[in-house]
Amino acid sequence: MRVLINHQPHDLPEGATLADAVQVFQASGPFAAAVNLHFVPRAQYGQTALAEGDQIEIIAPVTGG
Repeated sequence: MRVLINHQPHDLPEGATLADAVQVFQASGPFAAAVNLHFVPRAQYGQTALAEGDQIEIIAPVTGG
């Protein structure tokens, strides 16, 4: 299935979860993730099933002021 991760298309196998998408994206350091604009707590990444066309945002914190 095809999903968008930070606006870039990625192919994932059927039954993939948010944890799989994070691994494909190779996210490191502190970050938050959302699926279709809904924040997902880190503890739920493995249970959050993805579907064709889902939009995933992986966001790193920004410092400054």
